[in-house]
Amino acid sequence: MMEFRTTLLVILVAAGMTLLTRALPFLLFGRKRTIPKSVSYLGSMLPHAVMAALLVYCLKTIDFSATGLWLDEVLAVLITIAIHWWRRNTLLSIVLGTAFYMLLTQGLLGI
Repeated sequence: MMEFRTTLLVILVAAGMTLLTRALPFLLFGRKRTIPKSVSYLGSMLPHAVMAALLVYCLKTIDFSATGLWLDEVLAVLITIAIHWWRRNTLLSIVLGTAFYMLLTQGLLGI
């Protein structure tokens, strides 16, 4: 168990870093500066990059040699893609796709 000083230091560092990451965009760009094109580009591309990284991470261990062992993963990916195409909402598609996958793996959907 950590001592009180160590615990306090960890909390202060975490709070300071959280505050810094929240305030940094305002400190860098402020009201007078326009947002650089590179930052706007990253803002538009990062949700897609996160989805691709999650897809690779989720599907990296699938064994296609055994029938049925990969069905839950593939169905969850297809549902996630369909929700994303339908609503164009990254957070919604990740949350609903994950919930669908969890329901499949727990056998609650009977598929």
